[in-house]
Amino acid sequence: MAFRPQMTSMEFDLPDGSTCVVREAVASDLESIVALLVDDPLGVTRESADDMDRYRAAFEDIYSDPRNLQVVVVHGDAVVATLQLTLVPGLARGGALRAQIEAVRVDARWRGRGLGGALIRWAIAEAERRGCALVQLTSDASRTDAHRFYSRLGFVDSHVGYKLALGTTA
Repeated sequence: MAFRPQMTSMEFDLPDGSTCVVREAVASDLESIVALLVDDPLGVTRESADDMDRYRAAFEDIYSDPRNLQVVVVHGDAVVATLQLTLVPGLARGGALRAQIEAVRVDARWRGRGLGGALIRWAIAEAERRGCALVQLTSDASRTDAHRFYSRLGFVDSHVGYKLALGTTA
């Protein structure tokens, strides 16, 4: 297995007094992560916990790649949020390393409590700690609330993105 850099876990208090911890996901978190992916207006149409083997294989790929990091936010023993942070080397911008944030999900019961903002701020700090010059993300065009959320966190709507689905599971 390739060298896996240590991530920095972080404990934080939310405005309502709740304490949460962001940490690297482990295999036993996978069912909770998939539940967050399914419990989403878009995810419900493309995710399914019926075939966990696909998710286990993907989790193993993510975990074995030192440039990928799947994280969870836990409150006690409960997984209440997740995201994937991927480091992308490139020649553009003078060979700059970028961080890509993907699959941000917060448990519906925890939205509006500052958890998502804390998680994204952690991801930005972790990307900077790992030497990234830029953090980027995409958000489905229909997620207008998410767009306002990311703008409040300092992200700029600077590009138009395109996707092309391949096969039946894309």
